Amino acid sequence: MSDQHNSSNIYERFAQVMQQTRDLVSNMEQLQDQITAILEENVELSIENEHLRQIVKKGQAKHDDNHLSGSRQNLKELYQQGFHVCSEYYGKRLAPNESCTFCLDAIFGHDQGMTK
Repeated sequence: MSDQHNSSNIYERFAQVMQQTRDLVSNMEQLQDQITAILEENVELSIENEHLRQIVKKGQAKHDDNHLSGSRQNLKELYQQGFHVCSEYYGKRLAPNESCTFCLDAIFGHDQGMTK
């Protein structure tokens, strides 16, 4: 009976190790899927990052052309669309054909004059 008890115990241990191995393989497959997803996302972000670098480079080239920083260029575009960009009236609509000295000063600064 002792041999039968030992055989049963060995079989149970073997079954337990087999289940642990299956669980380990399942966990490894899940990790592999996660690693694959992360690597794919990394490639996508690298491509997007390179695209954004190119856009920034173009923006810097434009900055050199018209001597306005990117943020001031954005303010100029908002102003040209009819919105105040000065701290006094920021976001309010300009009346038709209205100009605002404060907005022009915010866009072009003191040293660049008050021209559009």
